[in-house]
Amino acid sequence: MCGWPVGEYIDPGLPLPRVDVVYYLRLGERVKIGTTFNPRQRFAALLHEEVLAFEPGDRAVEKRRHVEFADDRLGTSEWFALTPRLRAHIEALADGRDPWHTHARWLSEALRRRGVS
Repeated sequence: MCGWPVGEYIDPGLPLPRVDVVYYLRLGERVKIGTTFNPRQRFAALLHEEVLAFEPGDRAVEKRRHVEFADDRLGTSEWFALTPRLRAHIEALADGRDPWHTHARWLSEALRRRGVS
C-alpha cells in the first residue's frame, strides 16, 4: 500500500511516472479514442465535453480499439459514433468510477513500484 492519499503527491517537485492510457472523450454523440501519458495536457488541446474512461495501454491497445470499433469510425479520424456497443465497452471500463480517480490510482501505484512512499 502506498502511504499517502490518491492524488496527493509526496513532493511537488517529484516527476510523475509515465502511465500510458487509452482515453475515451465524448463530444456530443461522438467518442475520440486516443492515447497519451499526460491526459490533462492532451485534453487541453482537444475539444470535448466529457472524459468517459481510461484504460491502461499504449498505441498498441489504441490500435486494437480502433480495429475493434472500426464499423463505428467516423471517416479516417480517431472519432467514433457512440453506438450501444462502444457505450457498453466504455461503461465496462469505467465501472461506475470517476476516470480521474482511476488515473490517480494508477499514478500512485506507479510511484509505489518506483519505490516512492
